[in-house]
Amino acid sequence: MGEVGVQVIERVLPALRRDKQIDLVVAQAENVSEGKGITLQDFQRLRKTGVDFCTGGNWSLHREDITQAMNDPAQPIIRPANYPEGTPGLGWKYAETSKGRVLVVSLLGHIVGKDADKPIDNPLQVIDSILESQKDVERAATIVNFHGDFSSEKVVIGHFLDGRASLVVGDHWHVPTADARILPGGTAHQTDVGMCGILDASLGVSYSSVIPRWRDSKQTRNVLETVGLRQFNALLVRANDSGLADATEPIRQVF
Repeated sequence: MGEVGVQVIERVLPALRRDKQIDLVVAQAENVSEGKGITLQDFQRLRKTGVDFCTGGNWSLHREDITQAMNDPAQPIIRPANYPEGTPGLGWKYAETSKGRVLVVSLLGHIVGKDADKPIDNPLQVIDSILESQKDVERAATIVNFHGDFSSEKVVIGHFLDGRASLVVGDHWHVPTADARILPGGTAHQTDVGMCGILDASLGVSYSSVIPRWRDSKQTRNVLETVGLRQFNALLVRANDSGLADATEPIRQVF
């Protein structure tokens, strides 16, 4: 979330990746650049610090300079796969790792607020279609990132894909949920992974810009907080030879 979020990644990820012997790092990157979308420059910064792949959400297409990378199958960044046909960018791609190819898919659920009425395709039908089209492709793992407001959607899609994906992880709340586990069919799941950025704020936004809007109905713009405690949230998953999960470890650092 914002510049501070990138700084948190730069501070935490290199050592974490080394100490945990991590093969693949996937980051939700739709709020990276000033909280809205991601620029090509910030995408390259994340890649340099150890992020292998970036998924998306409702702000994915906010920055025009990232569109070419999203259109390129060789560039490890995607937007939600269930945007209507004709939307720029790709919603799933493969990541190359030392253990084999990994299919990474981004999906969008219902979003509360000004994006509530924007058209999206049914995410369950879309992921069914993607998995069917890729059923004969040999791969080490399958990761599905679900970006949405409703916990019910995030929980249901985890069970819907149980046994068909290595990991189904939700985001968009910016607050991690305490429910990371392996579902009965072998799919790792967490309703929401949380965020990387400022802790002493309203999801990364300064209290001074939020409270007058709530208390006094004033029109205010979101101003990202830059001062205070910082947080790093992630979920570490170990996949076995069958492509399913056999261990999960939520990771949270505050400093």
